[in-house]
Amino acid sequence: MNFGKLGDLAVGTAGDVAGSVVDPKTGLGRIRSAVTPGLMVTLATGLLLGYLLARSRRRS
Repeated sequence: MNFGKLGDLAVGTAGDVAGSVVDPKTGLGRIRSAVTPGLMVTLATGLLLGYLLARSRRRS
């Protein structure tokens, strides 16, 4: 995965989500094609790290 273009991918995906409001059928197809297994692993890891960080700060 090329992390240099991760921002471009995030902006493109956000645009696809916004476009799905206008045309849900086309928008969902674009979102499905944009989500790859590597992206899912990256998102899951980020969510897990964010949860653990928030949990550790709450206990302090």
